[in-house]
Amino acid sequence: MTSLDAPEAAIGNDARPRPRAVLPALCATQITSWGIVYYAFPVLLPRLTEDTGWSSGAASAAFSGALLISAVTGIPVGRILDRRGPRAVMTAGSCLAVTAIVLIAAAPNLPLFAVGWLLAGIAMAATFYQPAFAAVTRWWGPDRVRALTIVTLAGGLASTVFAPLTSALADRLSWRMTYVVLAVLLATVTIPAHAFALRGPWPPASRRPTQTGGNHSSVVRTRPFLLLAAAFALSGFAMSAVVIGMVPLLTERGASPTAAAWALGLGGAGQTLGRTLYAALARRTGVTTRTVILITAGGLTTFALGLVPSPVALLVVLAVLAGMVRGNLTLLQATAVADRWGTTHYGRLSALLAAPATVATAIAPGAGAVLAGPFGGQAGLFVVLSGVSALAALLAGVSGASACLGTCNHRDRGQAPCECASRHDEVRSVGRTDLNLRGTEQTWE
Repeated sequence: MTSLDAPEAAIGNDARPRPRAVLPALCATQITSWGIVYYAFPVLLPRLTEDTGWSSGAASAAFSGALLISAVTGIPVGRILDRRGPRAVMTAGSCLAVTAIVLIAAAPNLPLFAVGWLLAGIAMAATFYQPAFAAVTRWWGPDRVRALTIVTLAGGLASTVFAPLTSALADRLSWRMTYVVLAVLLATVTIPAHAFALRGPWPPASRRPTQTGGNHSSVVRTRPFLLLAAAFALSGFAMSAVVIGMVPLLTERGASPTAAAWALGLGGAGQTLGRTLYAALARRTGVTTRTVILITAGGLTTFALGLVPSPVALLVVLAVLAGMVRGNLTLLQATAVADRWGTTHYGRLSALLAAPATVATAIAPGAGAVLAGPFGGQAGLFVVLSGVSALAALLAGVSGASACLGTCNHRDRGQAPCECASRHDEVRSVGRTDLNLRGTEQTWE
């Protein structure tokens, strides 16, 4: 992080002015926002349902509603980010997140509990990874991969820090008071960080042509975009169901709630470790190959978690490996739009690409709770989820093939042979996926 925050980094290799405090601020706010608004819920869910008498399915449905609202809200938020930058969006989102958590804590009944989560969903769209990625992508330009890695390395610690912290607070306080304490912490960290650290000038968008030669509307109608969105949606469904089901799976197999919470937290540490490996993977693979590899790896770890009955220590190791894969998938999705279609409409395209995945992630907790019974518990569900990941990997591969075929088929007669095959070698030699400086933003294999 030091090199990125040094005085010369305030301007950057492409003469973009960058507020010096952006990276440390986003690192702190991503850990805190994800840890409190997202990861605290699965830890508190058993205590919440025991205290209130609400069913696990109903409470999880409220949480899923937040993710659905986040998917829908993310699209207009992305449009605002492209035009005006992240400061107002993320500061307002932090204020709303605090309000939502307090309402969730105080809700006397399930309908008000659900309203609190719907407000939290709007806050997620304005504070989670998508706006942070938009800020880093615009401010860092061609250097974005390093900066995105730093932000996601920090964000990967959210469950590591807040799953055990939430469990420790809940051992001493009620679930409601635990949420109140977490809301105070959320306000203390995120509101001033977003308000004061994101004040720099918002650079103009790059005007380099996209892969399709059109605007963002033409991109989203292409077969590669639609197939990739479907692949990310299926993978997101599986990975979300795994995260939410991790604690129940481990308790089914004899782990204490505290040990299961620690396993979930160590999975977050695995995310951080995994993200340190992404740059090496990007140097050695093209964008389609690493997409297929990472989604397949997610399916394999899910399959192993479903099959291995004991000991708990081995299950914890598998949880860490699954976290490593999730960490890489986060960076994969963060760079997906810029790698394929450039940065001009990054906020809108990334929101549109992420929307189906966010909807799938929203459905996953409730669907997982419903499907676990017919499939014989969490173990059977995890095996089925591994098959969902396999289908996602297949769609990702077809998406890359479709992009290459479309590029080749639309070349005029007399032109040189299609360069799709050679782009793979070019990506290897570059060592990062931004090829803007070479006159193209296409990195399909």
